[in-house]
Amino acid sequence: MPDRSAYLKPGADMVIRAGAVHTLVTGQEAQRAVAVRGDRIVAVSADRHGLDDRITPGTTVIDEPTATVLPSFDDTHTHLIFAAHGAHDVPVHRAKDIAEFLDLIRERAAITPDGEWIRTTTNWQELNLAERRMPTATELDTATDRHPILVKRGGHNDVVNSFALRLAGITEDTPLPPGGLIGRNTDGTLNGRLVDTAIHLVEHLLPPADDQRRISGLDLASHDYARTGIGTVRDCAVPLPDLDLLQRTLDAGRLGTRVRALVSAMGTADPSDVDGLLDGMEPWRYRHDPWLRVWGMKFMLDGGLEGGATEEPYVGHDDFCGLLLWEPDALTEAIERVVRRGWRVGTHAFGDRAVRILLDTYENVLERNPGLPPHSLVIEHGGLAGPEQRARAIALGIPVTIQQPLLHDTAEVGISHWGQERVGNLFPAREWIDEGAFVTAGSDFPVGPFGAMPSVWGMVTRQTVVGVQGREHAISRDEAIALHTTDAARLVGEGDLRGRLTPGRLADLTLWPTDPRNCSISELRDLTPSLTVVGGRTTHDAALAS
Repeated sequence: MPDRSAYLKPGADMVIRAGAVHTLVTGQEAQRAVAVRGDRIVAVSADRHGLDDRITPGTTVIDEPTATVLPSFDDTHTHLIFAAHGAHDVPVHRAKDIAEFLDLIRERAAITPDGEWIRTTTNWQELNLAERRMPTATELDTATDRHPILVKRGGHNDVVNSFALRLAGITEDTPLPPGGLIGRNTDGTLNGRLVDTAIHLVEHLLPPADDQRRISGLDLASHDYARTGIGTVRDCAVPLPDLDLLQRTLDAGRLGTRVRALVSAMGTADPSDVDGLLDGMEPWRYRHDPWLRVWGMKFMLDGGLEGGATEEPYVGHDDFCGLLLWEPDALTEAIERVVRRGWRVGTHAFGDRAVRILLDTYENVLERNPGLPPHSLVIEHGGLAGPEQRARAIALGIPVTIQQPLLHDTAEVGISHWGQERVGNLFPAREWIDEGAFVTAGSDFPVGPFGAMPSVWGMVTRQTVVGVQGREHAISRDEAIALHTTDAARLVGEGDLRGRLTPGRLADLTLWPTDPRNCSISELRDLTPSLTVVGGRTTHDAALAS
């Protein structure tokens, strides 16, 4: 049995004195000091020196009279595993044009044994390149013809070179997989582009990375999240084998954030396919480590901006309304298999047609499985949810996660596919909140950049790479902060443990050099914490990083 007598002693491991400690308890004025012992908050005080009696020779005292303390933030829809993969990949997100893009790949090829795969980072947008397009297979061939190349952009788009196409057996006669696209040049030849389910034609060929390299990637990526104020990530696409990798990273003391994992059902095509995933998840049901837990399973109903299922056709393509990756009846059966085993489900639905179909599916699941625990079914994105769909989600008690950083980075791409009006109506946070929805916020990295304040800034301003889109959907700073803290913790069933700074809750907090609730808008976007603490453990310290 652990010795609990230490928690009865007056001492503290850490005492922070600040200009403001925002506990996020409704109606409570800003406090001025907070004390931490072990992994818990043990006291807060309105007096900056009100907790000095808890200071011992072993106490870390942080005295920042102009700083502000907030709970650490959750990113309720992101992809830490993708970020970890990219930690050692070719950093093409730094390229300003295709020539520089290819040079970066060429440099990696020069030090990579022939025949080995070359991968790129995923957090880039083609419209940020001077040519405002993706590279082609032919262009990638000029970087190397001795290696297969996988260029990823986000989670829905790949571009590969001719070497990779040959390895995968993809030719001009390859049939389109259901819910996928194989890109072609105007003359019908392959251009290397693969969209949605077509990416699996190539990606299954990649050998698993060395475990130590991947643990190093998780270390770097999770601490990078912490650097921005994120203390917990809800990773919405974790391959089942990577749960063990996350555990080994945690066991090695190298995980910088808490992780709430959604096991990925991508690649499944039949309801029975989820049974093997569920069997693999079963041992995780009984693991209660506060740093690493399995939340449930993630399904994909439609694509992203290039494949989101819409009610109206895409701009300039009267015969195309996006892609559905599941038949509704099959998806209903698959989701039922998950909830009947006691797990929760998050489903990607981006276009308005996808949101409508998902609500039909969820309504059927709820009717056929009465008494499911609250928040068992979640809409991931709900991008183009209109008034009728929002009302249905609220009536059914279905939460939604929104990702303003995704809109910020992809607005121009979206306008080219969907038009400005539809893009301006993406992620209607103002309406969701006013109408009484349960809504939380995240980034959808690598499609959008992760970070506490870039997300808050985006929801407050509705600013994107092509200006303000949908100003009427903007919300206040306090509302945006709540979507990442109190509401986010409640979504994962931890509202009694995290999201507020009160005695007994986990010591997950951030220290900011200025107050995000009232600093200038220009400061807010790039504001980062000087300190991030998760469970009483410092996972980011700007003073040490500088």
